[in-house]
Amino acid sequence: CALPIFYDLRSAQPRNITQDTLQRIAAKTVTSAPENAIKTVRGNGKRVLYTFEDPNCGYCRELYKELGKMNDITVYTYLVPVLSPDSADKARAIWCAKDRAKAWDQMMTKGGIVEAGKPCDTPLDKNSLMAQRLNVRGTPAVYLADGRQLGGYVPAAQIEQALSAAPAKK
Repeated sequence: CALPIFYDLRSAQPRNITQDTLQRIAAKTVTSAPENAIKTVRGNGKRVLYTFEDPNCGYCRELYKELGKMNDITVYTYLVPVLSPDSADKARAIWCAKDRAKAWDQMMTKGGIVEAGKPCDTPLDKNSLMAQRLNVRGTPAVYLADGRQLGGYVPAAQIEQALSAAPAKK
């Protein structure tokens, strides 16, 4: 069921009100639960990106390589195991690891976790609901803090361009 699209034609530059509203909702959603994400900081971390990823996702591995080329960025990775039954097992092992960022790095670069942690409570169900709310249909899904979705796998140059065009934080 497609949403109706409304435009503000009174302004000098007609704008898509529906798109603006969905973007505001997405911004509020992706920024609402950083404690449910794996936080990775490179450089000063002043630029922020949010991703929804599955541990078994090949495109997520490619995205991880691209993000590794970037500086001064903070990436919040929401684990959403959707590709296979063992995706959930891997996501739980990553989340419960002593160092989640290191476990995620090992999964994305080596295809496995060297040292899994003890069983723990995970936010996987909450992350899946958040992805569902945003109509995320596959991994990876990449969002800017202002709610704009960049798509799935995105090259570093395209992410850099989007981050440069993003409005400055107040």
